[in-house]
Amino acid sequence: MSVIRYISKCAFLLGELVKKGIKLKYRRSYLGILWSLIEPVISTIVLVIIFGTLFNTNTKTYPLYIIIGRLIFSFFQEGTKQAMTSIRRNQSMIKKVYVPKYLFPLSSVIFSFIIFLISLVVLVGVAIFCQVIPTWRILLFFPALILLFFLTVGCGTILCTLNVFFRDIEYIWNVLCMILMYMSAIFYYPEKILKSGFSWVLNINPIFHITSMARNAFLGNPIDMFGVLYSSAFVGCVLLVGGFFFYRMKDKFVLYL
Repeated sequence: MSVIRYISKCAFLLGELVKKGIKLKYRRSYLGILWSLIEPVISTIVLVIIFGTLFNTNTKTYPLYIIIGRLIFSFFQEGTKQAMTSIRRNQSMIKKVYVPKYLFPLSSVIFSFIIFLISLVVLVGVAIFCQVIPTWRILLFFPALILLFFLTVGCGTILCTLNVFFRDIEYIWNVLCMILMYMSAIFYYPEKILKSGFSWVLNINPIFHITSMARNAFLGNPIDMFGVLYSSAFVGCVLLVGGFFFYRMKDKFVLYL
């Protein structure tokens, strides 16, 4: 609660850091924020053509299935990368004036999340194209987004702390993200893997469960309660570990910048 009260006192500074992040991301870009709508559509078309043909997938909801997974994983990847480098990107400010250091990874995830929310507009168009009629389960889409946000905050905080002391963590995380993408069933249906001896590959991955939760909510399918409970517990643990780790090491940051 003390952390929440402290964040509320720094709300103005947090807002300014978020606005700065959005401006820097689209600096010298003619399309600007529109690119967050155009890029997922283009990538989804490519993925549907390639993997739809490769896996012989003819279901009419496949484009919607792809774009939900694509958007969720893109935010997680972008949010964690932005948070991971946030302290180093702002080292000149940290060395000159006192600023609560946790604002930097938090603001990085928030501005990535705002762009992600804007990009969700394309889901409406794809749902209409796929002739998907939302049911009451669409309300469960929002808890999936909340879990995704806090998972990204927790992982971003851990990566941010590690990156101050070990710069190679950026290259390692790029490789891990690629592995994680294939473990998250972004562009394939997971049924065969879940029925095989390798089902643990998906079951231990919170991104897979959060993505499945979002897809089931949007497509009107029953919700997997194991996935919801597991991902919720995982997110809680990551937040606690990330917050404790960052708190213990933050005073040493300036010595390594």
